[in-house]
Formats: sequence, structure tokens, C-alpha cells
Amino acid sequence: MFANVEFNARLLTGLEQLNISTPTEVQELMLPLALAGKDVQVCAETGSGKTLAYLLPILELLLNKPAAPNAATRALVLVPTRELARQVFKTAQHFTELTHLNAGLLTGGDEFKYQAAVLRKNPEIIISTPGRLVDHIKRGTAELKDLEFLVLDEADRMLDMGFAEDMNLVVSHANKDRQTFMLSATLRHEGIGRIARAMLRDPEVITTHTVQDQHEYIRQQRILADDNAHKDRLLVWLLANETYDKAIIFVNKRIEVQRLNEFLRRHRNGIAMLHGDMTQDERNYVMQSLREGKRNILIATDVAARGLDVEGMDLVINYDLARKGDEYVHRIGRTGRAGKTGLAISLIAAYEWNLKASIERYLQQLMESREIPELKGNYRGPKKLKSSGKAAGAKKKPKAGKKAAIAKGAGARGGKANASEKKKLGPRPSRPKATGTLMDSEGFAPVKRKKPSPDA
Repeated sequence: MFANVEFNARLLTGLEQLNISTPTEVQELMLPLALAGKDVQVCAETGSGKTLAYLLPILELLLNKPAAPNAATRALVLVPTRELARQVFKTAQHFTELTHLNAGLLTGGDEFKYQAAVLRKNPEIIISTPGRLVDHIKRGTAELKDLEFLVLDEADRMLDMGFAEDMNLVVSHANKDRQTFMLSATLRHEGIGRIARAMLRDPEVITTHTVQDQHEYIRQQRILADDNAHKDRLLVWLLANETYDKAIIFVNKRIEVQRLNEFLRRHRNGIAMLHGDMTQDERNYVMQSLREGKRNILIATDVAARGLDVEGMDLVINYDLARKGDEYVHRIGRTGRAGKTGLAISLIAAYEWNLKASIERYLQQLMESREIPELKGNYRGPKKLKSSGKAAGAKKKPKAGKKAAIAKGAGARGGKANASEKKKLGPRPSRPKATGTLMDSEGFAPVKRKKPSPDA
């Protein structure tokens, strides 16, 4: 029994080998619904056990129902990144090796010929990124007409990465009588509702801890910084003085990953980097070196914010603050997993203060203020704050008067005021009479009078 469900003995053996005896909250809620044939929409935080929540019922149902003769793939798991795909594939493979079922992996970076050969064997379960699967569909090497289960894992992230069109194409080629599971970290994403209505049939909705809930195992801190040079010094100090098994440093740009990689290698050993332009072999090498403990500090872009599951990742440093609340949640979610404690530190420059305030407002929680005495900077935060927590800008000094402002604006356009400005200025003052001189005392030219005609 697992979550009060009588699973196949081989699946229970697989759980025992993973030392899993108690279901997580999302597993306990989802397993009965999935086994009952329901479409399910899940909102749960990172590290909550979502992968097993959908893999276990799929495996159980596939084992209980024999495949039709010459059936193609029966279950498809779509994920946003290669790293997450490999993580899900590894978990699926752990269980399929105990059964007669097979799993296949399709991601960018691997040869099409090899992947086409995998598809020709008709594995019961395929784990894939959207772009690569679409390529196979267009080439005619992927067949989804026999699909019984479709999983959209990290659906919000796939939408953020621009995969909406690819997801629609995949669904259009899939068996319409399938069972569908959609999982995300938030239900507030603008595209989640649209995708759910289009791809799920009367789904059961499960929401465990939302992103607004305080993660009880992660301590969140922020340290103010003057600039990147100051951040560099803070980073070196934190890596030298914090206690951690493994640490991950997040930045927003690939070029910054490379710069920090070169900079930190002058101060410490065990540095690795990960970004979207690396080949699959390079990514695999980095991940393997982290898991084996050959490297213990990873510098990465948000490509590692999801799908990175490495034991002992207990320190997260946001060198650059995440651009939005959801990404911040996934970044810090690399630590504090499986009941273990973690620390997330964000280095905040002046231009990031309002972004920090927006993230705190989104999460409905504040980052703990921290200061390193020997590295205290000049930036002390905004002098005044709005009710939202953002910096209050300096108020502009009022002009001498509305008429002066309007007159000044009119002068800038050549001295003529428009109708509304004329109304505000009031009647135009009369000019003084001509004095017979070239210019009068007020600076006006004298009025020229016409000579009377002889007939007047």
C-alpha cells in the first residue's frame, strides 16, 4: 500500500529502493483521482513530489491494461528543459527497469537518428521537450494516435519560454480520448486557464502550498550592494564563510555566468557553470560532476532554476535578482527540498530595489535584511518608501504659476498659444498707443495708420 492505494508489487519495490514510504501531500491528493481516470490540474510548489504523483498512476494503469497490437507510445510527458526531462526520465527508468515497460527520452542536443530509432521501438512512455517533439512530428518519426496519457509538467514555464504553439501542435496530433495531467507552480499565470480549458476535460483541481505560502525550510535574506564590484566581494565572502554542501549562484545573462566563472576560479576550487548555449554533453558533464561531488558551486542562468535536482544544494545566491516572482520561487526552490533546510540570499543593488519589492508583494512575505559589517556599502536603500515597498521618487518643484507654464510652453512652440491655452491665459492685454518712435516703451512697434482717402 502507498497512499492507501494497492500498487503493483514491482512499483512498491521501486519505492522501497528509493527509500520512499510516505506520500507527499500532492501525491496523496492526486493518486486516487488519476487512477480513477480523471483529468487533473495541479498547483504545487517545487520539490513537492509532483513527478511521482503522475508517474505512479500512469505506470500502474499501463501495467493493468495490455497494449493493443503494434501500439505506438501510450504516455507522453512534456517538460520545458533538458535538465528536467533527464530528471523525469531517470525516475521513470528506475521503475520501468523493474517491469516490462520502456521509457524513451527526446531532447535537443541528441542526434535525430538515435532518437528516431528509440521511437521505432514504441516505448510506452516518452519524456520530451516541446521543440524536439515537434521536430519529430513534422518529420513523421513520432506517432501520438495511441496516446492514453498526456502530462504537461511545469506548464507555466513552457508558456514563459514561448512553447504555447508547440504545445498546441502536440495536442492536435494526440489521441483525443487521452487522460491529461497539467502541473504548474502557479494558477495565476495568464495562460494557464486558457491551456486548461483547451486541453483538459472537467479537470479536478489540486492546490497544495501556493507560491505565497512561506516555505518553512528556506530562510530568505537580502544584502544591499553598491554595484557589481561590491557584489563580487560579497559573493567571495559568502562562499568562504557560509556553511553548505553545495551552492548555486543565479545570474540573468550568459556573459555574466562566464565572467563570474573566471572570477571565482581565482578564489576557489570546485566551480562549474551552466547556461543555455552549452551543448548537451557539456551540460551532462556539469550535472554529473555536481552529483558526484567533484564540483560544489554552480553558476547558472535560469536554465537551472527548474529541473535541477542535486542532493545537498543548501545555499542559493541570487547575484542578479530574478525578473519575476515565479522565477524567484523556482530559484530558491533548489534548496530546502525533502524536508531539509536551506538558505537563499539575494544581493540587491539600487536598480533592483523595486523589483525586490514587487517579488515580496507577490509572495506576501519579506526578505530578512542582512549586513556584512566588513563589507558595508554606501547604498542604504531608498530614503522614502511607497506603501507598496517601492522607492518613492523625489517630488517635482511646482512652477511659478499655471499661466507662466502655459506661456512658456507656447513660447517654445513659436509664441502662439492654442485655444485651450488662450482660454487659460484670459483676454490679451491691449497694446499701448504709438508714440511716433520706432519702438515704444513696452517694446511694441508703433501702429501704422492709413492715410484718409480723398473721398473720405
